[in-house]
Amino acid sequence: MVSKLQIDEFRLKMKSLEDSAKRPRQGNLSPLERIEVVADPGTFEQIDAFLESLAPKFGRSKGKVTTKQGVITGRACVHGRQVYLYAQDSSVEAGALGEREGRKICKVMDLAVQNGAPIIALNDSGGARVSEGVRSSGYWNIFQRNVIASGVVPQIFAIMGSCAGGGAYSPALGDFIFMIKEQGSMFVTGPTVVKSIIGQEISKEGLGGPQIHSQVSGVAHFLAPTERECLEMIRTLLSYLPSNNREKPPCVDTGDDPWRTNESVGDVVPEDPKKSYDMRQVIRKVFDRGEFFEVHRYFAQNILTGFARLAGNSVGVVASQPRYLAGCLDINASDKAARFIRFCDAFNIPLINLVDVPGYLPGIEQEHGGILRHGAKKIYAYAEATVPKITLVLRKAYGGALSGMCVSKERGADEVMAWVSAEVATLGADAAVKIFFAEEIRNSADPEKRRQELIKEFQEEVTSVYAVAAAGRIERIIEPKDTRPALVKALRSHSKKLETLPWKKHGNIPL
Repeated sequence: MVSKLQIDEFRLKMKSLEDSAKRPRQGNLSPLERIEVVADPGTFEQIDAFLESLAPKFGRSKGKVTTKQGVITGRACVHGRQVYLYAQDSSVEAGALGEREGRKICKVMDLAVQNGAPIIALNDSGGARVSEGVRSSGYWNIFQRNVIASGVVPQIFAIMGSCAGGGAYSPALGDFIFMIKEQGSMFVTGPTVVKSIIGQEISKEGLGGPQIHSQVSGVAHFLAPTERECLEMIRTLLSYLPSNNREKPPCVDTGDDPWRTNESVGDVVPEDPKKSYDMRQVIRKVFDRGEFFEVHRYFAQNILTGFARLAGNSVGVVASQPRYLAGCLDINASDKAARFIRFCDAFNIPLINLVDVPGYLPGIEQEHGGILRHGAKKIYAYAEATVPKITLVLRKAYGGALSGMCVSKERGADEVMAWVSAEVATLGADAAVKIFFAEEIRNSADPEKRRQELIKEFQEEVTSVYAVAAAGRIERIIEPKDTRPALVKALRSHSKKLETLPWKKHGNIPL
């Protein structure tokens, strides 16, 4: 029988663990508080609650036995669905990963894969625990599990503090990374090492802060104003995703009429193909309740990626953004979209492509930077994807961007539609006339009048949607106001799509 003394000892131990996990941290939430915000109330259960961190063998704490835990692990529910998670504690040796911390993290990752549940990681670690020597090399075991879990269950990371080395590489191997304004950082080597090796002086924020990784490097997918908003954003993201690759994404009743039309959609897009506009306005008018959960909002802003709902169904949206670089595709846009496309395909999320693109961004910098290699990633991702792929051309689609934005069935789309005023061609009418009819225009009595006549003829005979549809490259021509119901019909007609690819170990995407 269990004695009263043992019960009392157990209660004291549990209180000690809870008090440790709830210690205030310079105004930020404690590890346990973070878990309680992201999880449904009362659902969190610790795993390995009594597995203590090892006592340091070196330094000021040498020889002292610790009852603190460098990481809290467990399971919980988010929106009623099971998740596995861990939260690192930077107050225990700066959150450094030791042998036991590594074992705990690996255990919940294994459980997540075995049970088909997402992984949520709240990272706050300075890297490997140096005081344990090679025993602290648990990061390789975590990396291995990141790779095994990839494409099996969603892996979501939030950078809650300064994360270096392995503490940054594990998130980089996951699916989505959240960072918080003016809080946290990620880098392989910190400012001190940078200065000692190459003599450059830079702050943590300047080297790997939230703004750098969300705007410049593209490492972070989401930038949140505060910790609580970051954790709420994780909950929102999970609402669009299935728990694993064997499930369909959740369908919810949004209360938005699938068949509603919107007379103002066409007003957003200027007739002049050279004028800019914000594609987000179109997205908000078309998808359920005007909601768009954007991914990589501040990186490669010439293309938009994110999640929305169409008749209650989760969809991935890939859209040109004429507001930046006229919507041209470039190196960063190709990388951004390719990774998003592959995530959606891995987790059975249909893709909606909204196209208004003049082509690939020309120039020496792009060519020398490897636009062919990077652009090929996006083409590869579309070609490999077996989920429904529905493409709508709003205003124009020219050149190599026809492949880059999945325009036409030959390029992987399941259904292609276009607005009545759209142009689809290898080369736009204006550019084509300048190249092929330069001499005729020059020798005419009224060069400008003749140029306009030739442009109109070229549009009618070559680039108009009617000419392209006559060639079998576009299946449906729609009025802008009918965009939503047309997309709903297309999505429903392809919802049972089954496509198999030849057996292979894996492809060789051009990285």
